[in-house]
Amino acid sequence: MEILVAKNAGFCFGVKRAINMAEECALDGEGHIHTLGPIIHNPQVVEELEKKGISAVNAVEDVDSGAIIIRSHGVTLQEMELVKGKGLKIVDATCPFVKKTHEYVELLTKEGYSIVVVGDKEHPEVKGILSYGGKDIIAAGSVDELMGMPRRKKIGIVAQTTQSIQNLQAIVAFCVARASEIKIFNTICNATSVRQDESTKLAAQVDCMIVVGGKNSANTKRLADICRKIQPKTYHIEVAGELNQIRFNGAKKVGITAGASTPNWIIEKVIEAVSHMCEQAKR
Repeated sequence: MEILVAKNAGFCFGVKRAINMAEECALDGEGHIHTLGPIIHNPQVVEELEKKGISAVNAVEDVDSGAIIIRSHGVTLQEMELVKGKGLKIVDATCPFVKKTHEYVELLTKEGYSIVVVGDKEHPEVKGILSYGGKDIIAAGSVDELMGMPRRKKIGIVAQTTQSIQNLQAIVAFCVARASEIKIFNTICNATSVRQDESTKLAAQVDCMIVVGGKNSANTKRLADICRKIQPKTYHIEVAGELNQIRFNGAKKVGITAGASTPNWIIEKVIEAVSHMCEQAKR
């Protein structure tokens, strides 16, 4: 059995930057260090950071002293104001690409556009993006969620950074027929697009596809969905221990990719475990 690994699997720039900032904060001896929500959507990484004295909290009210790290997904404008009001040391690890989306939403709002955010309205990144708009802003994860939207004079569109280009294109096409003017900012992260394109090609070459990453990671789940449309035998796992549930019967080629919040050490353990299974199958 041959193992094919995606070249661009694992941490993206924004995630790597956030983790580095958190670890530097711990080394600086800032006392109590908290992240507002999980710094990234990977339970194993969050667990490792806890061992270094960095713990996640669900609300600003849960922190009274020390430093607070803003997660890579960003927070709402209201949450940021609450943090500033507490007088805590703020380490803003928001991905620069997410921050750029905030700026585009502010611009579109000032220019009088009705705004559509292409993304999951329950995701923390999208909640943050929505907070930078006015009253005329909505989030939609699919065209179906926009079916009741009335015609608008001007529609501005941005996207959650981990969305697929296909979903953005579908929603743009829908909005074009419902407005006299459209302004689009393609805010999908380039690293996301590269991973999705690479994984699509890889899934077409293999008999079984493994996608590694947090079960709560939006970009990893989307990667698995994309691969599954091409290769039905696609499995989303968090750690190597889950490989025992997978049957590789008859598979000659196995593909491995990973989400943008998956560290190299987890990917390497999965590759090592699959290699071991291949060796056992030969005996």
